[in-house]
Amino acid sequence: MASIAPTAGGQYFWVSMLSPVKYRRFASYITGWLTSIAWIAVLATGSVFVGTIWQGLIILDNDSYKPQKWQGTLLCWAVLAVAVFINTVVSGLLPMIEGIILMLHVLGFVAVIVPLVYLSPHGSAASVFKTVLNEGGWPTQGISYCVGFIGNVATFVGADAAVHMSEEIENAALNVPRAILTTMILNGATGFAMVLAILFCLGDPETVLMSPTGFPFIQVFYDGVKSKAGATVMASIVVALAWCAVIGFLATASRMIWSFARDRGLPFHRSISKVEPRASIPIIAIAIVTIIPALIALIYIGSPTVFEDVVSLSTSGLYMSYFIPCSLLLWRRTTGQVQSYSAHASDGSETIPELVSAFAASSPTSEVAQPELAWGPWHLPGAVGIINNTYACIYILFVLFWSFWPPLTPVTAQNMNYSVLMTFSAIAFSIVYYFLWGKKQYKGPLVERDAGTDVGSKDTKQDSDGAVTKMAQDGDKKG
Repeated sequence: MASIAPTAGGQYFWVSMLSPVKYRRFASYITGWLTSIAWIAVLATGSVFVGTIWQGLIILDNDSYKPQKWQGTLLCWAVLAVAVFINTVVSGLLPMIEGIILMLHVLGFVAVIVPLVYLSPHGSAASVFKTVLNEGGWPTQGISYCVGFIGNVATFVGADAAVHMSEEIENAALNVPRAILTTMILNGATGFAMVLAILFCLGDPETVLMSPTGFPFIQVFYDGVKSKAGATVMASIVVALAWCAVIGFLATASRMIWSFARDRGLPFHRSISKVEPRASIPIIAIAIVTIIPALIALIYIGSPTVFEDVVSLSTSGLYMSYFIPCSLLLWRRTTGQVQSYSAHASDGSETIPELVSAFAASSPTSEVAQPELAWGPWHLPGAVGIINNTYACIYILFVLFWSFWPPLTPVTAQNMNYSVLMTFSAIAFSIVYYFLWGKKQYKGPLVERDAGTDVGSKDTKQDSDGAVTKMAQDGDKKG
């Protein structure tokens, strides 16, 4: 889908394209709200995560330090402040900064894994591959595995990040899918290697889990290298990389709500959809996605458990936003409703396939009509694609089902997983808002119709004031 329609709206735009005409406006609206709220939750999660790791390092290096939750919130705000600075003041340097982050990512992996593996005592292969734990008190090991599996799933949330930056990327129909796949391969390989290294160097699980730092990996580093300075350097690399991720989270979240506001899907859409003309960045959207996580971080002071329940939307919300277009695409492709890419690439150049078949004749912009879908230059053809699509739908349903389970038994009010409440409350709110106010403004994604210009080849879309906004200053940005 990122190759068919690389647009900042991502999932809700795709749902509008793929849904039956009768339901597409409602379905895309709910998807837009889910994606917007989920990305704000991702930003809140990431910023608090970095802030509290920072606090954990202080605990490691200062035995007299007594950590306070309000200090973790202040550190979270500091993390957000740096992310805002990079996304606004030096936003023009963001591509270069991201290149530096990639190098830091690879070099940091080496800098952590080499001393850890070389200096730490190693466990046996049997302790890594044959030892199973059921710390949640579940009746079977299978249930324990499924409940614990969700913690790992969260690390794969956000695969759509590059999609929401599509309108600022050259040749997005190819480069966005490449970025997604490359990221998964690189992070999957390095992540799996790091997991094996941690497990072989784990030592006593109870000691690690009861670490005063609050983060078992910091304890593993310290136990392995037997040096606070060494463990601090290694953990600081993790902090730096996670901080860099927060910078990306903020960029993605702001583009997501900017795009949804541009299509009149949010309250105060006229203001949120404005773009700062000199830097071509959605400054108000950036402010909103910063202020909300900063306020959510205040909940952490009162109750970390409540905070975790609030930000649980980062997993369930995003996976729901993945499932809706994924299932609709499966329906379209199994019923033969997607044309080949070659039928639309008449000149052999890498262009975005035509998204719509007709537009209103009297207006320079119009709602997306029932599209003649065609594959982009990047897709899995035939039966292979159907199998992959089917597996994705089954996998997402599996993740969603288990993401609502409590982490352990017996279940109490304190350890209950309230993510199901938060997720469906968000859905209920978006439905109520849609019928009371939303449907009066939101008509679905709006696409520019310019005489003599192929639809989908421009980087401009209508904003809430009826003006045309431009997110990029140079090149043929696609979206």
